[in-house]
Amino acid sequence: MQERLQKILSGAGVCSRRAAEKLMQAGAVTVNGVTAKPGDRADAQLDDIRVNGRRISGHEELHTIMLYKPVGVVTTMSDEKDRKTVADLVRRCPVRVLPVGRLDQYSEGLLLLTNDGALLDALTHPRYHVDKTYEVTVRGQENSLSKLSEPMDIDGYRIRPAQVKVKTIQSDDTFVLHITIHEGRNRQIRKMCAQCGLRVLRLCRISVGALQLDRSLRPGQWRELSKEEMVEIRRHALHK
Repeated sequence: MQERLQKILSGAGVCSRRAAEKLMQAGAVTVNGVTAKPGDRADAQLDDIRVNGRRISGHEELHTIMLYKPVGVVTTMSDEKDRKTVADLVRRCPVRVLPVGRLDQYSEGLLLLTNDGALLDALTHPRYHVDKTYEVTVRGQENSLSKLSEPMDIDGYRIRPAQVKVKTIQSDDTFVLHITIHEGRNRQIRKMCAQCGLRVLRLCRISVGALQLDRSLRPGQWRELSKEEMVEIRRHALHK
């Protein structure tokens, strides 16, 4: 059965549909030896479909995993500086999975990885606002905390106001906060805190949508999402 190439590449776990379009625009995809372009169709079972010369198979079984990303690991599948990557942590996953969004090198917590291209698109596309909650330990003046939930500009973009709850007040002007953001722009929480004069001591993502970090996982460990979790995350991401 013929399908759009973007859907085939996504279903095979190669990349998201948006990324597939970019690959085709770059001339990296061929069908039966002919360079493909966005919108072309093919049959994954009959046609010779290649990406950068590597032949792909048909649809793989879909896998989505939850990783407790540790501090010091970068959210890439390879790294030119030879740093440890999330790919190193999930080598035993039966299929190649891609990270859903990013956590910076010095942050930890819940990171999803999947070969489900549709889910990857829905959780990362700017038009979908999937809430993400972080447990953040900061140091600074208490009167600066309220500024975190006010409108502010990050890199020239007006972000939606965050939801901020003070969970613990420690000594030496140190506070543990739960911060829920709606866009997830690059290093957004760190930049928000910097604008408010707060120093981030620890940043841990504890939820994506309704999905909570499994506290039984230790940093560096991962597990497959349960059927119930998959139903919930797909409902939240794909049916808005």
